[in-house]
Amino acid sequence: MPRVLSLDAHGRILDWMHWQDAVCLYVRDAVAWTLGEPCMTVHGGINRLSGLQSTVDLHPIVAARGRAQGKGIDPTPALTNTALFARDGNLCMYCGHEFRRQALTRDHVVPVSRGGRDIWENVVAACCACNSRKGGRTPQQAGMPLLAVPYRPSWVEHLILSNRNILADQMAFLKNHLPRRPPRPAH
Repeated sequence: MPRVLSLDAHGRILDWMHWQDAVCLYVRDAVAWTLGEPCMTVHGGINRLSGLQSTVDLHPIVAARGRAQGKGIDPTPALTNTALFARDGNLCMYCGHEFRRQALTRDHVVPVSRGGRDIWENVVAACCACNSRKGGRTPQQAGMPLLAVPYRPSWVEHLILSNRNILADQMAFLKNHLPRRPPRPAH
């Protein structure tokens, strides 16, 4: 089942919501506006007076009525192994091979034992063999260059990485909210 992209009344992106929670917003008349073509029809019970079955057409993007979020949500997604491995595409950032989630570990580029912190900019996905080989050294000390520089994903990047079943309307909306990166100079 597709998840619904939830927004506040001003159109700020909040999070993914389960379709059941979206139905509750519709039934409580708490939907301010929607975007996209309906992606799912939910059938309810039979009305005792009319004999008709109730239906709710869910849209892929739903803005809820009510007060808008003052500050919005924390723009930094929580650092979890699931989010980290998604950011790195389930690749070991040392050998470049793709692994199942269970075969990956969180490696601290600057080891915690050397003052490194457990933050997005200091962690990468690593297979068990590479993490063990690197040990408590930096990539330079271990002679194991990183294949990519670790970075802190934006909230929108995190939402894209955390949902495998993004509908076209949702992806178009999210892409328009990705952070703009300055163009790289030509060499």
